[in-house]
Amino acid sequence: MSTVFVVGSLNIDQNIRVRSLPRAGETVRGSDATFSPGGKGGNQAVAAARAGATVKFTGAVGDDAHGRRILEVLSEASIDAGHVRVSGTAATGTAVIAVDDHGENQIIVSPGANSGITAADVDAGLAAVQAGDVLVLQLEIPTALVRQAARTAKGRGAFVILNAAPAPRQIDGLLDDVDLLVVNEQEIQVLAGLAGMPGNHRDLVQALPPALGPAIVCTAGAEGSFTVLDGSLVHVPAATVAARDTTGAGDTFVGYLAASLAGSHRDLPAAMIHATRASAIAVTRTGAMESIPWAHEIPASAPKPATPDPATPNTASPNTALSSPVVPN
Repeated sequence: MSTVFVVGSLNIDQNIRVRSLPRAGETVRGSDATFSPGGKGGNQAVAAARAGATVKFTGAVGDDAHGRRILEVLSEASIDAGHVRVSGTAATGTAVIAVDDHGENQIIVSPGANSGITAADVDAGLAAVQAGDVLVLQLEIPTALVRQAARTAKGRGAFVILNAAPAPRQIDGLLDDVDLLVVNEQEIQVLAGLAGMPGNHRDLVQALPPALGPAIVCTAGAEGSFTVLDGSLVHVPAATVAARDTTGAGDTFVGYLAASLAGSHRDLPAAMIHATRASAIAVTRTGAMESIPWAHEIPASAPKPATPDPATPNTASPNTALSSPVVPN
């Protein structure tokens, strides 16, 4: 099995339960706050590790209790955190998360130590990358570092996955070395706006790859997820569960997807099915890292097999990054 490298954010999540999410200018009463390890980079690394991948992480925390707790969780997941910088001047990043009775959330992120990751940190963390490995990136660290990491890994033959979250304000050069772009319904709309190509998420999964470069997987909540294979729209249905908290569900999907693509079975739709099973479990639990299931918890039965959507004509050009195997052996 290849190695999954993750360069990204580590945060402590401050979680507050509310009956309904506040509107602009509204104050709502919430539960007592709880604190738990998170950050999109950390969540995705933990998900990949719990899925069974060998994972190496590059990031930063503060020299504080929150940072030490995050490092403990990474260690418990057997993640190589030797390239996690411990800052003596910045606190561990913080995410304030409000979750309503339907499991939906609103998140505000204060980057803290994540802003202190350097180009030298990225170079050191990716020194062992080789052909066939998988690099996972997000956008909770400086964009320049994301571009650097993608360029370095791609130049060595690795497969580069970018979860474009939070949605970028511009895409100049951001996607040049990305093989697979993972976005949700809101994020794909932002990218479509930047590319001047409005449309619904199903249409955009087909229309955007020729314009942007990378193949796309779009997660759409209860609708499931979508990609394009050989010119046809492929749909993986969502599992039906009672959601308690959607925090970290997308990160669980990305981490399990990466682990599957780094494994011996490298078919993208099959990886999406596996990631869907994992994220379905995550939403039935609270919190971010602690909600991510281990591989032995994933049910043997899958959702409805991924098949081309018959309602969508086979008109888009095939994307070579989606050919099987997806990642070079």
